[in-house]
Amino acid sequence: MEVLGIDIGGSGIKGAPINIENGSFVAERVRFDTPEISNSENMAHVVKQIITYFNWKGPVGVGFPAIVRNGVAKTAANIDKSWKETNVAELFSSISGNKVAVLNDADAAGLAELRFGDTYHNEDLVLFLTVGTGIGTALFYKGALLPNMELGHLELFGKDAELYCSDAVRKQKNLSRTEWAVRFNDYLMHVEKLLSPDLIILGGGSSKKFYKFNEVFSVNAKILPASLLNNAGIVGAAMYAHENLG
Repeated sequence: MEVLGIDIGGSGIKGAPINIENGSFVAERVRFDTPEISNSENMAHVVKQIITYFNWKGPVGVGFPAIVRNGVAKTAANIDKSWKETNVAELFSSISGNKVAVLNDADAAGLAELRFGDTYHNEDLVLFLTVGTGIGTALFYKGALLPNMELGHLELFGKDAELYCSDAVRKQKNLSRTEWAVRFNDYLMHVEKLLSPDLIILGGGSSKKFYKFNEVFSVNAKILPASLLNNAGIVGAAMYAHENLG
């Protein structure tokens, strides 16, 4: 069974058809820049481009950077504010002619990592993090997803945590990986006080550089880089569509 997965991020929108049985890419992924004006018209156009690129006629899963309930975006932190209360699933379905299922982007990546990655070994409470334009979070208890946690918006030093230690902040402030890791460790320690996870999995682009800064981290939880790296969101979105659209 093959399903098209699409991952919408703050800087890029990526997609590829996925083999649902093993999480592998059936074709090389395609990537387009996220429109600078990230409103529904512009982003829907890119999603349609990806679907057309693969000449895709079947179900589509989309990881979307917002709290998503029943296909509806409930927040719009790192995208155009007009997305709030938009039925994203209906919009993408109507512009593409395909059945589209939508979930939070970090939830999608976490689902894929727990299913196909090699970091999860039946730990009870697992926190999956993606670090990019913002900080995406997915929380799992005994393998079950607790959706839409959005812990990147916890208050830390008087501001949203992702405004203190996202990868976008690292670039804006020209921080070294170690300098950034000191900030990110502050965030991890804050989250650990609240949740006491058994395992923290670091995904997104930062996972590729994990062994350059991991010694900075001082949390009690085991912390590992995601094995699916930056492809997890595409795989998880396809998984979600398969499970919810049939």
